[in-house]
Amino acid sequence: MNENNPNASAKSRGWVESFSHFLTGEPRDKDDLLDSLREMQVKNLIGMETLSMIEGVLQVSEMRVRDIMIPRIQMVVVPREADLATIFPLVIESAHSRFPVIDEDRSEVVGVLLAKDLLVHSRQDETLRVEEIMRAARFIPESKRLNVLLNEFRANRNHMAIVVDEYGVAAGLVTIEDVLEQIVGEIEDEHDLEDESYIFRRSDRVFTVKAITPIAEFNDYFYTQFDDTDVGTMGGLVVQHLKHLPKKGEKITIEGFNFDVIRADSRRVHMLQLKLNEDWLPKEEGDQVGE
Repeated sequence: MNENNPNASAKSRGWVESFSHFLTGEPRDKDDLLDSLREMQVKNLIGMETLSMIEGVLQVSEMRVRDIMIPRIQMVVVPREADLATIFPLVIESAHSRFPVIDEDRSEVVGVLLAKDLLVHSRQDETLRVEEIMRAARFIPESKRLNVLLNEFRANRNHMAIVVDEYGVAAGLVTIEDVLEQIVGEIEDEHDLEDESYIFRRSDRVFTVKAITPIAEFNDYFYTQFDDTDVGTMGGLVVQHLKHLPKKGEKITIEGFNFDVIRADSRRVHMLQLKLNEDWLPKEEGDQVGE
């Protein structure tokens, strides 16, 4: 507290007193607690980001791993029998730091490959097999609560866990980043799309599309004619067609375009993956794709 600034001191005392009064009010339940916090935000006693993070913390205490995990079908995996040279293209293209290792014969996860281990050993012998440098995988049930998982990640210094169903079969994976994003929102790194880019081409028929991409820009890029009268972004278009806020892993086809929700939290959609059909060809400018 700045004792030389009476205004700052008074403001700080006012915030503390208001928060203390709020605490002594003894909210009856979580909804009552959130209502009080939102009222404090309206009165500028706490910021919108602070409110959003508190809401995220409360949600994490109720959510389970199955709510945020990356489904098995979307996991980028490497075979245990593969040599290091063989998997370099996959590692470079995906830009992940950790990869589940699978036994192709039994189709099960048997370990985890760290990209930093791969780089170290690649300078020595690229004929080494993945199983020779992989690390032990951590397995967790789908029903584990996120707040418990976060504590375990911190205690064990793990960053990724394999999620198994009731039969012990790998159903997906979850990372510490996935959990933290439920609290602080989307965390972007150097491998995420640049702020000025909305659409990123992964291959001839696979694209990553930011949910905030204006529909008009998507139409210009793919020569489509999606209607932007009611919603203005591709994320909004997906929500409009699904009629609910989607979770990560949900899929929908809109006018022949296949969208996968690859990043989403409890408040909004962040990133979509677009997969074009094999028979898709861009039309001349001005024509609708698929006509």
